[in-house]
Amino acid sequence: MRSFSYERATSPGDAAAAAVGIANAKFIAGGTNLLDLMKLEIETPAHLIDVNDLALDRIDETADGGLRIGALVRNTDLAADRRVRRGYGVLSRALLAGASGQLRNKATTAGNLLQRTRCPYFYDTNLPCNKRTPGSGCAAIGGFSRQHAVVGASDACIATHPSDMAVAMRALDAVVETVRPDGTTRNIPIAELHRLPDDSPEIETALQPGELITSVTLPKPIGGTQAYRKVRDRASYAFALVSVAAIVQPDGSGRVALGGVAHKPWRIEAAEAELPDGAKAVTARLFADAKPTRDNAYKLPLAERTLTAVLREARA
Repeated sequence: MRSFSYERATSPGDAAAAAVGIANAKFIAGGTNLLDLMKLEIETPAHLIDVNDLALDRIDETADGGLRIGALVRNTDLAADRRVRRGYGVLSRALLAGASGQLRNKATTAGNLLQRTRCPYFYDTNLPCNKRTPGSGCAAIGGFSRQHAVVGASDACIATHPSDMAVAMRALDAVVETVRPDGTTRNIPIAELHRLPDDSPEIETALQPGELITSVTLPKPIGGTQAYRKVRDRASYAFALVSVAAIVQPDGSGRVALGGVAHKPWRIEAAEAELPDGAKAVTARLFADAKPTRDNAYKLPLAERTLTAVLREARA
């Protein structure tokens, strides 16, 4: 790990301003992803801005009946909150499917959304990776791609987004609230937070330099049967090969978002009109533009079967 300077921020605005005032600065909270990347010299920040003292660790009810989740709320606390369990069961289940208890105790809401891909080629600094070193190439393309994206990828990157929580929040239509270095704030719909790779996979989100996530807002609960099912190589502490976040209403309508298949949580609202006709019709729309490799083509039938199981369980 390379040497770096360190400071504790005293307000969200000051943290954002410091991030653009010092070259190559990064925010740190739980550190469950960033510190690993620093040890491998994938991330080499010259300055760390500790945001743990910013009092962003509350879950509050909003005026319209939703919830505002502070950026520093730990994953364990969010999953256990009675309001989340009652009104947003898909989120609680997604959180509990991620990582280990120890990591959930440290990982934060904002950090979970911003964690970087677990592509093995991204983690191997001896191999080319456009996400790690723009313009160097993508070793995953033409390599062993069993874990990689089947849809929404590009000629520059076929990595997947690792977050379980983000998939559930995509199904819930969450909104990300931020503060920018000039002190202004903005709201970013979760659908617009994560970018597809295109020709610049190193730019992973819509956040501007120095922009700090302060909270995530969930709209009023919409009811229905909510489920999160994660298919992985082992029963715990593994990232999704395919995951399904679903909200199914009594009339058969609902919402579906997938994880493990794209560079971002994958949801196409038009596909949800096919829910009454079953999983095959929905996944046909979701994967209409899929370009699987020989190694990961199994994800297409796996996603369909996983959604079939979720819908069967919900309707029962």
